[in-house]
Amino acid sequence: MSEVENSKKIAILGSTGSIGTQALEIVREQKGKLEIEVLTANSNAELLIAQAIEFKPNHVVIADESKYQLLKDALANEDVKVFAGSKSIEEVIEITSAEIVLTAMVGWSGLKPTIKAIECKKRIALANKETLVVAGDIITQLCQQHVVDLIPVDSEHSAIFQCLIGENLDAIDKIILTASGGPFRGKTKAELINITKVEALKHPNWNMGAKITIDSATLMNKGLEVIEAKWLFGLRREQIEVVVHPQSIIHSMVEFNDGSIKAQMGLPDMKLPIHYAFFFPQRVKTNFKRTSFKEIKSLTFEEPDIVTFNNLSLAYHAMDKGGNMPCVLNAANEVAVDAFLHDKIKFLQIAELNEKCMDRVSFIKKSTIDDLVNTDYETRRIAEEEIRKMAK
Repeated sequence: MSEVENSKKIAILGSTGSIGTQALEIVREQKGKLEIEVLTANSNAELLIAQAIEFKPNHVVIADESKYQLLKDALANEDVKVFAGSKSIEEVIEITSAEIVLTAMVGWSGLKPTIKAIECKKRIALANKETLVVAGDIITQLCQQHVVDLIPVDSEHSAIFQCLIGENLDAIDKIILTASGGPFRGKTKAELINITKVEALKHPNWNMGAKITIDSATLMNKGLEVIEAKWLFGLRREQIEVVVHPQSIIHSMVEFNDGSIKAQMGLPDMKLPIHYAFFFPQRVKTNFKRTSFKEIKSLTFEEPDIVTFNNLSLAYHAMDKGGNMPCVLNAANEVAVDAFLHDKIKFLQIAELNEKCMDRVSFIKKSTIDDLVNTDYETRRIAEEEIRKMAK
């Protein structure tokens, strides 16, 4: 019997980004085992065209409506239906025969398509951590209601997920999320004052998109993962610990109530958790590079510096506060990172802007989706105000 009896039909939301392109590498490598039904992109029409010609999906969607005609003309001779606009992504999810939806869209934009996929009873391979950060309560309830599997694609959460297979969740003492520490591990605030975006985008271990790479440099990525872990695994604050592990070989660990610890390990390669999510619960052979412990000289661990990298503290605060506060933090951070990448604010001002928004935006304890939409809008407006003040 073959490893996979029938090819799995996949929809990739955000196919031109870092996760999406690596997912398509897996499809290329696992020829005949995975079939692409849907590809979507924000605005990179040129790459989306090339992907559509190679992988021949039934549907492609470009969120940027100004790129529709370019896409339509380029794919005129292909057997593919072309759509444009953010709403079209949700509509295509509803009509596709894809069994698995990889949500790899960046930031807030992934929330509504993920909700639609859950309502359509598609398995979710979740690479968009902001979905659970912003609306964890709503998403987890929807998954239970529609009996939908949610498989995390973040390397850390995939590691925890794998460690928990066959275990009783009540036996968890704590999980330990590992962080590389980013490119500025060990630096002081004084040393970070004039950090440039070129320096911040040089991650020591991982190949990721610009937004996630900056989040890693500020430790916001780890903060968002803390909130995500709460919802994925039903944990309390005191059960989520972060340690800096510069080698990025141990992707995360679980400590159980008998004192034993399970760790999931491997080279820092995002294709590993993507591949695992596509084929779960099976393990399918790959040709990925293997870990050689003869070449690894040491595995080290240290406390995260939450004074210099205040975003991690802000994330714990947002999780403790609950309601719409994680939504505020996420929206503020998206604006802040974009502003930094466009040279509007300095590196240390990212956390400063996040904190100002958390102080100013109206707090709602029990949030509906409409409340979250309004919170996102209000936060972005206030963040832009604060950026203008910083520029004076």
